[in-house]
Amino acid sequence: MNHPMLSLWLYRSEDCAALAELFYETVHTVNARDYTPLQLDAWATGEVDLDAWDRSFREHDTVIAEQDGSIVGFGDMDAAGYLDRLYVHKDCQGWGIASAICAHLESRSAAKEYITHASLTARPFFEQRGWQAVREQEVERRGVRLKNVVMHKRRPEAAEKEKI
Repeated sequence: MNHPMLSLWLYRSEDCAALAELFYETVHTVNARDYTPLQLDAWATGEVDLDAWDRSFREHDTVIAEQDGSIVGFGDMDAAGYLDRLYVHKDCQGWGIASAICAHLESRSAAKEYITHASLTARPFFEQRGWQAVREQEVERRGVRLKNVVMHKRRPEAAEKEKI
């Protein structure tokens, strides 16, 4: 399938509301195959503290993916290599957008290792990118238990240095 050109840019505060909307829609559609409606509602209520998200996005390395003038995905990583959020629009799954965002964030990070708490839905994506599961865990959101997977990936240069 032919997809329009993807462009990546660094986060701007005026993008925050659009990212919150994309987050909600993605969780409630893409993740519905692995989580119950009750879990989805606890994970993404539709009410985001935009000031807190904006602050978090500005403190992290946050990249936005755009196609044809629309935001189609975003991801953010902190200075320690923790990949906090990675979401791609429900209609753009499987187009390589998450891979482009991940590659960009990984290449810009100085961390020796990357870590994320992946949803059950995202686990296969991360495994295909060379991330390894450390353990499954349950987290609580608004009194509801959700399972996710702690995953990590060694920075290629760090892994090579250890072999020598």
